[in-house]
Amino acid sequence: MSHSNPLTARLGIHPIIQAPMAGVATPELAAAVSNAGGLGSLGIGASSLPQAREMIEQTRALTSAPFNVNLFCHQPALRDPTLEAAWIEHLKPLFLECGAELPTSLDEIYKSFLDDEELFSMLLDTRPAVVSFHFGLPPLEWINRLKEAGIYTLATATNLEEARQIQDRGIDAIVAQGIEAGGHRGMFDPDVVDEQLSTTVLVSLLVRNLELPIIAAGGIVDGQGIKAAMDLGAAAAQLGTAFILCPESATNQGYRAALKSERAAVTTLTSTLSGRPARGIRNRFIEHAESAAGIKPPAYPIAYDAAKQLNAAASKLGSSEFAAHWAGQSAPRVRELSAAQLIATLLRELSL
Repeated sequence: MSHSNPLTARLGIHPIIQAPMAGVATPELAAAVSNAGGLGSLGIGASSLPQAREMIEQTRALTSAPFNVNLFCHQPALRDPTLEAAWIEHLKPLFLECGAELPTSLDEIYKSFLDDEELFSMLLDTRPAVVSFHFGLPPLEWINRLKEAGIYTLATATNLEEARQIQDRGIDAIVAQGIEAGGHRGMFDPDVVDEQLSTTVLVSLLVRNLELPIIAAGGIVDGQGIKAAMDLGAAAAQLGTAFILCPESATNQGYRAALKSERAAVTTLTSTLSGRPARGIRNRFIEHAESAAGIKPPAYPIAYDAAKQLNAAASKLGSSEFAAHWAGQSAPRVRELSAAQLIATLLRELSL
């Protein structure tokens, strides 16, 4: 069965994209996926400029096939010292439990691509085959220059309005992220009402109303799910949680154990870990953070600084109860295979 379409033909891939997953995706994972015929991806939104360049160079050394580099395009955080102090105080019992000092302040630990001309220049210099955007869109001039450099562009949409903005900005294809997806919602503005559309509804809506290729993302972990998305008109599917247990990922033992346990059946969409809505396996951090009415986390990524400091302290005690174990709603169905084995399995299931 042929699954060729303009997107897969342009990139020379099967209709399978490994989600970028900053902190989980590695050059080894991205290269293995691309070498197996999918589109491997790197998430560099949480990386410094030297780290990002090194990841791209390492991936290129491992594969001659196309791969995707993903950027965070969030609006820079609006600082609120009173809110940040209240949030630290709310987390105080957890820090005390871990024997850690309470933070005196929180930092904006991730720089937005929107404010990073050096990162933009590095992309023009390294020229990955694909560049994708999450949380929003960069300036039109940057998009045009990336495309002039021969780079194929993708951007995430969670609703029709975001998708229309993506199409109007000249992006090549849209990642339609359903509410089932693990990790951060790609919402342009986390303060607006989230329609929380399922992958099926969102893909159908975008296919019907837009001209660009649509990539289905959210709750897809097998070939049958990919086929169902393509039957709705999707050009490809993006899978994230499905690749977390691959040995090539950077997932630590606590994360792997949680994903292989019964706890994987209970995921939660929460802003408490990072300051932006994201789906992960429910744990004690989320339960405590959501326990107090009227207290909300600081803006992204300031809230993430608190969570990461707490998790670092807990990790020294052998606990992963305060970690961000991002996972989608299909987490219980994830298989522990190498990236190459998983791609082969997905293609076999897709052809049934």
